[in-house]
Amino acid sequence: MRTRPATPAEVDSWLAVLHQRGHLYRAESEPDDTWTVQRRRHSRPWTLHHPVLAMDWIEDVVREVHQHDPETSR
Repeated sequence: MRTRPATPAEVDSWLAVLHQRGHLYRAESEPDDTWTVQRRRHSRPWTLHHPVLAMDWIEDVVREVHQHDPETSR
């Protein structure tokens, strides 16, 4: 369980790693601390409006990645 709220820098870091490892097609940080993310090339883009909500979305992506690829959980 978290003891501190998520920060924009933490969200940027997680999105960068997920994008670099090919789990996101697109991840863009906007100047107003929102993020535009897209899982696959033809999927609908999402706008994440708050770091806590962004971390919830990231958690869902990481969980899905682990379910589909057991090697990533090692």
